[in-house]
Amino acid sequence: MSNVYDNILGLIGNTPMVKLNTVTKDIPATVYAKLESYNPGHSTKDRIALHIIENAEKKGLLKEDSVVVETTSGNTGFSIAMVCIIKGYKCILAVSDKTKPEKIAYLKALGATVYICPANVAADDPRSYYEVAKRIASETPNSVYINQYFNELNIDAHYQTTGPEIWEQTEGKITHLFACTGTGGTLSGSGKFLKEKNPDIKIIGVDADGSILKSYHETGEIHKEDVHPYQIEGMGKNLIPSALLFDKVDEFVRVNDEMSAYRTREIALKEAIMGGYTTGAVTQALIQYAQSHELTKDDIIVLIYPDHGSRYITKVYSDKWMAEQGFVNNCVHNYDEVFKTEFIK
Repeated sequence: MSNVYDNILGLIGNTPMVKLNTVTKDIPATVYAKLESYNPGHSTKDRIALHIIENAEKKGLLKEDSVVVETTSGNTGFSIAMVCIIKGYKCILAVSDKTKPEKIAYLKALGATVYICPANVAADDPRSYYEVAKRIASETPNSVYINQYFNELNIDAHYQTTGPEIWEQTEGKITHLFACTGTGGTLSGSGKFLKEKNPDIKIIGVDADGSILKSYHETGEIHKEDVHPYQIEGMGKNLIPSALLFDKVDEFVRVNDEMSAYRTREIALKEAIMGGYTTGAVTQALIQYAQSHELTKDDIIVLIYPDHGSRYITKVYSDKWMAEQGFVNNCVHNYDEVFKTEFIK
């Protein structure tokens, strides 16, 4: 039988790429989006969850009734919870309070125990979701801490899967790869593989306004003055994850909440792709990059779209939320009229 699998984990990877035709029409290059929402857990994090957990099994670290613990902004948690169901493990997750209620409901629906931690505290604060996850793992017998920010298997998962897929899908013609940076695993693993195939391929990281990653890449120093609250989930950091291989990155582009939000909505409206907030962020980064770099019709650009927009319906796709952020009146690309609802009385 074809296209039939023993369980849902067999659907992870081999995600499609789709050409963007409207949002990037002013860019002379050919632009493709790699749709990681086609993974069964609807994000690129399925790849690392399966890879890290199966590696722990091979090493004998996971046994019957084991507990898997992790820090997550949502997507990694979904993926770990999904894998744990199939593998028979308990799942405990620490999330930040930036995580929307529907994401937390999703995690709980998949059987995860969830701890909600303040987002706007230092990474080494005992209340941060990093420290809470570490503490829970240390206090929980028979547990394994995934530790995606500092786990080289995060990189290896994308080196073995995402990078080769992109190379094959573009027939080795890719010239630029753009990916958002949170843990850095997607960008680093894919970039490492592609650089080995062709060192001239440009690997572009996308950072959030409010994060330290771009300035650290440029100066080798942490600039605490860069840190301030921002809304994009799963992107940017106030610490330096070892899963981010800075030497594989040619350049970082920093994007803000507002333009990323409008770009996310524009992609849905004009390309019929319901992507998450980082979908808009990575596309906005390309548009900014094109303003200062010469791109040609021979360039083949791949944007990694990390997850699905269904997880952001009450956030970036919500008129109310957009208005609360002040985006409706401030953004020069105001598409809000298109999203208006007419009430018949």
